[in-house]
Amino acid sequence: MKKWTLSMLLLVILIFGSVIGFNLFKQKMMAQYFANMPVPSFPVTVTEVTPQDWTPRIAAIGFIEPIQGINVSNESAGIVRAIHFESGQQVKAGDVLLELDADVEKANLRSAEGRLPAVQANLERMRQLFQRGSVSQGQLDEANANYRELLGQIDSLKATIERRTIRAPFQGVMGIRNAFLGQYLNAGTDIARLEDISQFRIRFTIPQTRIADIQVGQTLNILVDAYPDTPFEGEITAIEPQINPESGVVQVQASIPNPEGKLRSGMFAKLDVQLPVKTDQILVPQHAINFTLYGQTVYVVKEEQTDDGETVQVASQRVVEVAEREQDYARVVKGLEAGETIVTSGQVRLSNGSRVKPVESDALNTPESAPLL
Repeated sequence: MKKWTLSMLLLVILIFGSVIGFNLFKQKMMAQYFANMPVPSFPVTVTEVTPQDWTPRIAAIGFIEPIQGINVSNESAGIVRAIHFESGQQVKAGDVLLELDADVEKANLRSAEGRLPAVQANLERMRQLFQRGSVSQGQLDEANANYRELLGQIDSLKATIERRTIRAPFQGVMGIRNAFLGQYLNAGTDIARLEDISQFRIRFTIPQTRIADIQVGQTLNILVDAYPDTPFEGEITAIEPQINPESGVVQVQASIPNPEGKLRSGMFAKLDVQLPVKTDQILVPQHAINFTLYGQTVYVVKEEQTDDGETVQVASQRVVEVAEREQDYARVVKGLEAGETIVTSGQVRLSNGSRVKPVESDALNTPESAPLL
């Protein structure tokens, strides 16, 4: 029995020793393999940082408004007797657009004007009699009041008749007509839209931190969806003197010439204010910048010598400060110098000190047309 127990104990020791020995041997061989394995070089695309000119812009949005635009309406109620314009017609300031019935007012005017000579003659007679002492001052004053009252009635009737003749207050283009011959119009009825389309304006807001960058007379570019490839040029004409205390923005107004008549009021527009050009700026592709918890970084590629004398390219991570971004590029003001080489793609697999192998790739280039699905 003792011999059997001793045999089993030796067998267990032999089995456990074999497992432990195998594990030690495997760890040794793996260590030798990793020690002799070459350091991997990751394929990346790179570019050299070169100073370039940078045109900073202040982007904003707004709606195009007319310099002059009204809904033409009637001040007095009445029946339409004549219409002197068509929808879409170009009119000049003072042109008669529409006439309402004014027969009663014209008849009253003729009646008042018919009484005017007699009242005026009575006033002259009273003046002569007053100079002779034949009438009192009160009788002369009454004759003068009657004369002035009649003149006032005549002026009032003329103004009433004039109100029933609707004229264009300024030059522009008429919209679609909403009135018809013989129609009864209540006071304040919208007859048609009149707008001066030779020039427009746009109002937009910018942060108060950028107010020092703008001034009256500064140019800006405007883009509308109807003409995406045709920028319109405008000019700042006014800056609101008060900053909104709740939102911290300031309102700006700009004028936009419209000689070809392409723009229309109400259009949604994107615009950017042109600022002075800055020379010798460090510009890098936006996709070369990595966002981390401790800031924005890029990978800078430099050549280094290994212990065996081999020249390799190593990527080191560097924190940068970005001042502005526009489209595909960002302006770096701190952390990079001209002439350095940075990684533009493939940095997702890199860490600080990784070896890299620059390759050519057009995967990040914007295609001329979208692929068909």
